[in-house]
Amino acid sequence: MKTFLTILCLTVVAISSFMPAGPLPLGAFIPKPDLKLADISGNQITLKESIKENGLLVMFSCNSCPVVIENQRRTIEVCRFAGEKKIGVVVLNANEANRADEESLDAMKQYAREQGYAWNYAVDRNSELADAFGANRTPECFLFDKNGKLVYHGAIDDNPQDADRVERKHLQEAITEVSMGKEVSVKKSRSVGCNIKRA
Repeated sequence: MKTFLTILCLTVVAISSFMPAGPLPLGAFIPKPDLKLADISGNQITLKESIKENGLLVMFSCNSCPVVIENQRRTIEVCRFAGEKKIGVVVLNANEANRADEESLDAMKQYAREQGYAWNYAVDRNSELADAFGANRTPECFLFDKNGKLVYHGAIDDNPQDADRVERKHLQEAITEVSMGKEVSVKKSRSVGCNIKRA
């Protein structure tokens, strides 16, 4: 019996060590800001270097999730909007389980060219930042203010399934508010999308 309990405890510990922590709490600082990330530009970037005058938008995404593809026009619009509001943008691909094929860096470069990305799109190797952020979906958004504190976490808007029925653009509103130095009025929403494919 003692041996069984020991094995059970070790199994639970082993499983929990592979599970991401809970979502990053509001007010938390950017996790692992100095972690080097391979970007589609061919350069190594960090989140710390990517923050701009009014903050930083980090979005977990990928090339192949149907929800990402369905929301791609909205992704492009909100990333451009963030840039206009002097907020840095880093889109992260944490799908490590598919890194050898559809989520490879070369595939990311091609996808970004096709979509007209004008911002960082980087590999989250071994889903290290996804784990640190507690991110589980694509797309899933984290907006930080100019001090690097989390002020919004969630979806791009309130209707990922139907762009024509969107009533509130949560992320765009949060970007507008943070760029004006205001408190974000809606700080959380539910991300809807594919699970991040961890190794």
